[in-house]
Amino acid sequence: MPDTLLPDTAMSITRILPGQPAAIAEAAGLLAQGHLVAFPTETVYGLGADATNAHALAALYAAKGRPRFNPLIVHVPDTEAARKLARFDARAERLAAAFWPGPLTLVLPRAPGCAVAPLASAGLDTLALRVPRHPIAQALLRTLDRPLAAPSANPSGRLSPTEAAHVSAGLDGKIALILDGGPCTVGLESTVVGLAGPQPLLLRPGGIAPDAIAALIGPLGLPPDEAAQAALLSPGRLAAHYAPSLQVRLGATSVDPNEALLAFGPNVPAGAAVTLNLSPTGDLLEAAANLFAHLHALDRPGLRAIVVMAIPDEGLGLAINDRLRRAAKPRAP
Repeated sequence: MPDTLLPDTAMSITRILPGQPAAIAEAAGLLAQGHLVAFPTETVYGLGADATNAHALAALYAAKGRPRFNPLIVHVPDTEAARKLARFDARAERLAAAFWPGPLTLVLPRAPGCAVAPLASAGLDTLALRVPRHPIAQALLRTLDRPLAAPSANPSGRLSPTEAAHVSAGLDGKIALILDGGPCTVGLESTVVGLAGPQPLLLRPGGIAPDAIAALIGPLGLPPDEAAQAALLSPGRLAAHYAPSLQVRLGATSVDPNEALLAFGPNVPAGAAVTLNLSPTGDLLEAAANLFAHLHALDRPGLRAIVVMAIPDEGLGLAINDRLRRAAKPRAP
């Protein structure tokens, strides 16, 4: 395995190629050399780096501007590959059988001799693992034949990308290649469940509803200290995260002419400079798939804020509201 990172940052324009076999083979070769490649999953586009190469992981953090204490999700093609990296108990086996491949990440104790570089886990003795369902992601993983660390392919704290163009807008010139697989079908990051202790923890709501998980392994707890500890346990737990450039105001029942409106459901207040509706029929699945694309489209100069209508805090609404609360957190100018 090469231990030298080739200079992605020297590239001025990042190519976008359709996710066909020749492009996938090229992407795998670049990753094996330490380059960074963005690729589609069913949730959002991931920014891939060879998870066994600490230099490549450092370049990934640099490209995203990502805090080192926020662990990365490691992607593998199947449960057999995951078992080589982490210790599975009966709960993990049940969840993997039910939801892999798919939008579920399991945080498990690292296995003895785990090949993933410690930097991917931010020095923790656990590892966040996922088996993606997207055919391009699957083909890339099997061609590379190494675990692939892949957070969302965007600058840290900004909107997650659900199209190749979103990746290019945030990371052009910083990465080697973008594989284009069209819009993501789920459009919301994976649910993250911690299984390192006796109590399973819901570390991040996402593409699978917590109730479906609890039905298999029992009630899910929450991290013991949201403010101080959660960011250390799992990807996607920073307080201010998934943030557009504009300020975000939640629970809107009215809107000003210089604001953008992210609507939900049939009863939409009038008067916004621009309005996009997550789901005119109030469908949470449709809303989740549209969330980041709509926020990208509303995040435009000349407006004061993005205001968001209330969304039910149930099912996929839990994950949508989690992202929106993080986007609305006050942040330094």
